[in-house]
Amino acid sequence: MKTVTSIVLNNFKNDSRVLKENISLQNAGYEVIVVALHEELLKEFDNIQNIPVHRIKLKSRSWSKNKIVQLIKYGEFVYRVIKKYKNSDILHCNDLNSLPIGVIIKLFFNRNSKLVYDAHEYETELNGLAGIQKTLVKWLERRLIKHADKVITVSNAIANEYVRLYDIDKPSLVLNTPPFKEIKKQNIFRPLFDINDSQTIFLYQGGLSKGRGIEILLESFKSLWNSTVNKEEKNYPVIIFMGYGPLEKLVIEESNKYENIYFHNAVTPDVLLNYTSSADFGILFYENNCLNHYYCSPNKMFEYLMAEIPVIASNLFEMKRLVELNKIGAVATENNSAGLQDAIEDAVKMNPKELQNNIASIKSIYNWEEQEKILLKLYKELYV
Repeated sequence: MKTVTSIVLNNFKNDSRVLKENISLQNAGYEVIVVALHEELLKEFDNIQNIPVHRIKLKSRSWSKNKIVQLIKYGEFVYRVIKKYKNSDILHCNDLNSLPIGVIIKLFFNRNSKLVYDAHEYETELNGLAGIQKTLVKWLERRLIKHADKVITVSNAIANEYVRLYDIDKPSLVLNTPPFKEIKKQNIFRPLFDINDSQTIFLYQGGLSKGRGIEILLESFKSLWNSTVNKEEKNYPVIIFMGYGPLEKLVIEESNKYENIYFHNAVTPDVLLNYTSSADFGILFYENNCLNHYYCSPNKMFEYLMAEIPVIASNLFEMKRLVELNKIGAVATENNSAGLQDAIEDAVKMNPKELQNNIASIKSIYNWEEQEKILLKLYKELYV
């Protein structure tokens, strides 16, 4: 039985992609363990849905967040992972920050090990990455990626970029999709927030942070509210924000001022799609502020589709291609408030039955069961 050590530099509390991958690998006969960072109140040795987890305790954890000290913490994590897991058959490195660990083991400690690099983002083009830090990250990925036996990415456009930049075989595309689920449409939001049947519910679910278009969504629905003439008739569209993050306070403040803006706390994964299906449209409005966003295929897109609601997306390369090619919603012409409002108007005019048929059709493609096949095929090829 081949051993797989999946390395992440987070606390592995809400990493659904890594969990799905390891469940799939375990079911296929691999002996898996997820190695993560320890955090207070979490177990050092844990078991999540039958997947063993080792959260590495760092002696330097409580030290300051000075950049040099952060490098010392990283060095301690690298040392402890190498010491304990250098004899693994397969090292699955999630994101660029864990790739050096796999390369060091492969080059200096276990030349028989296989290395899988799983880039969950366009690692060198993240929002906010700039200057000398960006130069160093690009240099690091260029030097290390060729030591990987297999590379995985999360969008076709990013895979093509990796081929162009690094002259490697095209990475395997493993989308971050939910498991297939037959959905019976729920009606949670209307009674909860006293929303009329005549009102269209737009949903944003996910991180409430900068770069996700939260301010644009708020601006758009505030504008829609201000332009509503007969507010007492309650036939205006509403938006529900469901999630958490740095902009949560702003969303709550605006929801207290405007009757067409609502906030709902994030819910657990086991009930998420029930809530999602209670909306009429899902909105994804990432801002065009980095190539990572421009080429992204967010997991929220596939959650909307699994819950069988159409999508309104910002005008970004990969999201636009997915929505327009499959005719599953509307794309803004411009990534601003006016563009979003035009997309909303276009979406509500679309044929609901045609939208539902299109969404039901592509659910059979964009689900974890299909992505799992790609992952397992890639693993089999490691030993061909």
